[in-house]
Amino acid sequence: MGKKSSISINKSKEKRQARKLEQRRIADAMSQVTSANKIEDLAALCKELLVYQTKDLQVEMLIQRVNQLDKNVLNWAIDLTERNMKKLYETCAWGWNKERKVEEMTDDSAWYIIAKEKNGTLLAFSHFRFDMDYGEPVLYCYEVQVEAAGRRRGLGQRVLCVLEKLARVTRMRFVRLTALTHNPSAYAFFKACGYSLDETSPPIEEAAHYEILSKAIDTNDSQKDEETSQTEKCPLSDGMKAVSVNTQQS
Repeated sequence: MGKKSSISINKSKEKRQARKLEQRRIADAMSQVTSANKIEDLAALCKELLVYQTKDLQVEMLIQRVNQLDKNVLNWAIDLTERNMKKLYETCAWGWNKERKVEEMTDDSAWYIIAKEKNGTLLAFSHFRFDMDYGEPVLYCYEVQVEAAGRRRGLGQRVLCVLEKLARVTRMRFVRLTALTHNPSAYAFFKACGYSLDETSPPIEEAAHYEILSKAIDTNDSQKDEETSQTEKCPLSDGMKAVSVNTQQS
């Protein structure tokens, strides 16, 4: 058998180098996710965004792991999700399964943003996680749910701004979410806030009832702390009658 050509040897070296680089990239990404999940006080990373005021609304937000949430607050979040989402789930391939939804919402890796008025009235929440998704470190937004009293008041945009700030300071590559295609108000809301079809979204012939949307995060942009002004500019107010951002596909 003859000797390998220099071209063949070079190609083998390039492949080995590419594999090493990919392995290093994935290891670094996993390290970033692990580090994000070890942070005890996420609120300290975005405290300037956790107070939201309009002419007739004063909202304070807190960020906690699911195992730190007050039981009554968690039960409210589950109830709000059912009130907002049950009918939408029942009219798509997933169907509504409360037990499965509760299991998802109480997973040990779940984080919550809770938004409430100064008088204690609960208005909105987001369930999110730091995770690896298709080899990328992402902040995955499972839910953004808003009470009727909190809609069309900019609160949904502010919650997304908090998520994006957290993704940036923890070096996540994307904020990703799953949107039901038959929920046009939520879909339009995310689009207006800068979310677009993600490359991981399945072809329509495989899953016509949902799409994966995302916003890329520039982790090098230390000047991008303008969430409040961006919220003002968003062309849609928080008109989400119901929002689905759930990664379950069955």
